[in-house]
Amino acid sequence: MIAVEADVSDEWPDSSDWPGLAERAVQAAVSASDFTDLIEGAAVFEVSVKFTSDEEVRLLNGQWRAKDKPTNVLSFPMLEPALIETIAAAGEGEALLGDIVLARGICASEAQEKGVEIATHAAHLIVHGTLHLLGYDHETGDEDAEDMEQIEREALAAIGIADPYHLTEDHS
Repeated sequence: MIAVEADVSDEWPDSSDWPGLAERAVQAAVSASDFTDLIEGAAVFEVSVKFTSDEEVRLLNGQWRAKDKPTNVLSFPMLEPALIETIAAAGEGEALLGDIVLARGICASEAQEKGVEIATHAAHLIVHGTLHLLGYDHETGDEDAEDMEQIEREALAAIGIADPYHLTEDHS
């Protein structure tokens, strides 16, 4: 089972159900991945999604990635893919899959550039971040990037969102 906890800062507009969006996007990403058995399994895997400011993301990016600038999304995996499989196979227990952190200003700016709603772009970033928590990495080669993008497309389609890579070739 996947449990999603969301923490929404005041910077994020009240007009959207951010916790609900986080839940749908994480579930869709896991369902489209090689880890679909986590959805129905007895073991509980928790994902934390934090909707916060550019400044907080800049600080986290500097602390954990030595990059003193904000970015759209950060993912902090807590488990290696092999350990995820081991816990899932055991069929019991709880584990923190990891944390996803979104920067409000950058997310809003990128959404505007792409001509989509901020919630649509945030869903894409959450799907993207969830795949990183599961061990997917688009920076390890073109084939891995293409595989990850295809999973993102499938996950987003499952929640009614159009292919973000068809709109632009900017890889968030």
